[in-house]
Amino acid sequence: MMENRIKRLVRDVVDFPSEGIVFRDITPILKDQELCSDIIAEFVSRLKGINIDVVAGIESRGFLFGMMLANELKVPFVPIRKEGKLPYKSIKQCYDLEYGQSVIEIHEDAFKKGSNILVHDDLLATGGTVYAASELIGKLGGKIAAYSFLIGLEFLKGEDLLKEFGAKVVLLTKY
Repeated sequence: MMENRIKRLVRDVVDFPSEGIVFRDITPILKDQELCSDIIAEFVSRLKGINIDVVAGIESRGFLFGMMLANELKVPFVPIRKEGKLPYKSIKQCYDLEYGQSVIEIHEDAFKKGSNILVHDDLLATGGTVYAASELIGKLGGKIAAYSFLIGLEFLKGEDLLKEFGAKVVLLTKY
């Protein structure tokens, strides 16, 4: 089963990035090319029947599988980055973190108005970053078609925050 294969390789890093946090590190998965290919196939299978025009990956781990997923779906990939990292005209969205505030941005010409966007990241925790990404997409006239995550931390209830967008949420692994 996919969930078990992923969980076997996810590394728990205690007290990172701060004390009391258990960080779910996906980098060991990247050493297993077969599993990476199977992960993309699983995402594609679970997203079947959803009209997706663009995959938007959230910096930085959302780029890893997001780009592969866009290639498999034969659609463009758009990066959503931390403030100051995009070289062209962009729009910004501030959002709250457990320990402060942050800002993400997207190029103002990232996709055509009315595009159906799959938002991808490695992990869904509280949902703050992906919610901010969804707001950015809305500002550009995009529609959230679906969300995809390698891991979901159910106890943090991030999925609940995304319900207002009315899009399917795909989680390959839950903790």
